[in-house]
Amino acid sequence: MPDKRRPRAAAPAMAAEDGLLLLQSQALAEEEAAKTKGEMLTRFLKDKLAKEERSSALNLRKLSTQWRAVLRETKDKELRQDIEILSQTFARSLATDLEEAEEQHAQALRSHLHNIDRLLQLQRCRLTCLEEGYGAQLEALKTEFEAERYGGGEGQQWHPLAVL
Repeated sequence: MPDKRRPRAAAPAMAAEDGLLLLQSQALAEEEAAKTKGEMLTRFLKDKLAKEERSSALNLRKLSTQWRAVLRETKDKELRQDIEILSQTFARSLATDLEEAEEQHAQALRSHLHNIDRLLQLQRCRLTCLEEGYGAQLEALKTEFEAERYGGGEGQQWHPLAVL
């Protein structure tokens, strides 16, 4: 009978080993499932993080683009105001310069005309003096000619080529 007990004892030992193996395999299965679940969770979180980083980069580019557009618009308004102010300043400066140039031109023209009048007066005086000198010389020659003609030279005959 002792033989019968041993197999019975072996059976519970086998059953205990089977239970232990079953527990170990269940533990391994749970560990594998937990590991797989952890890997899946890690992969999911990495994918989510990568997607979030791409979205963040895209949104940052969009914000930068919009911000640049706002800055360009602001700078555009400022530059247009500056151009308007400079244009008005230039117009006023040009008008002032034009008035000054016209005034200088008028002054130069008046001075030129005054000088021309003085030159004309000087030339008229000179011409009058020359005419008076010519008239005096002419009278002197006429007088001398008449004197020679009517009695000044008693033995001389008048000849038209003698004057030369």
